[in-house]
Amino acid sequence: MDVVDGEMKIEKEYDQGFRVEHEGDDHQGRLPESSKIKKKKQKMATRCDQQYTTSPPPDLPIKFRKRIRALGGSDIALVIQKCLFKTDVSSAHNRLSIPFNQIRQTFLTPQEIEFLNSGDNKKKCSEMEVMLIEPSLRRGTISLRKWEMKKAYGSATSMYVLVGQWNSVAWRNALREDETVQLWSFRINSKLCLALVKRKTKSNGYFIEF
Repeated sequence: MDVVDGEMKIEKEYDQGFRVEHEGDDHQGRLPESSKIKKKKQKMATRCDQQYTTSPPPDLPIKFRKRIRALGGSDIALVIQKCLFKTDVSSAHNRLSIPFNQIRQTFLTPQEIEFLNSGDNKKKCSEMEVMLIEPSLRRGTISLRKWEMKKAYGSATSMYVLVGQWNSVAWRNALREDETVQLWSFRINSKLCLALVKRKTKSNGYFIEF
């Protein structure tokens, strides 16, 4: 470490985007940016996992039940309850992920599963156009696909995704990172439909409609 005019000089290095400070006086080294990002993601993932495993079974809000019944819907079931990640609300990604390991119960028929599995996941994915009731109760359509997310190491991760008009849904309903949402399925004349509900957490851990 160099001494300039009797004062200690802190050497700074920039290597692959990491800012490093050598020890001296009361200065302390800082974590590389990649480590900070990794720790933030791990903390958020842990919080979301705890929310999924410890939260009491939620109920579909009454206004959604009335809306579904008015449309002639039945067989209502919770598909997933999850924290929204940055990629879920990023306009560049334009999709809501539905990881297999967070799905609460089967919501597709064997025929629908077979159809979604028929895509090659490269140039063309098989997709289903389904009705979606948004948090605002607005009714529209959205595309459901199955994706295989390849990893550098280990097996691929399977998930369903809502695509197509997802950016518009997220914008209209002011969806934000870290918010909790629920996706519900129901059937109208055997045809798959979905409902998206925004939630927030009360101090006692129970979810209420947002």
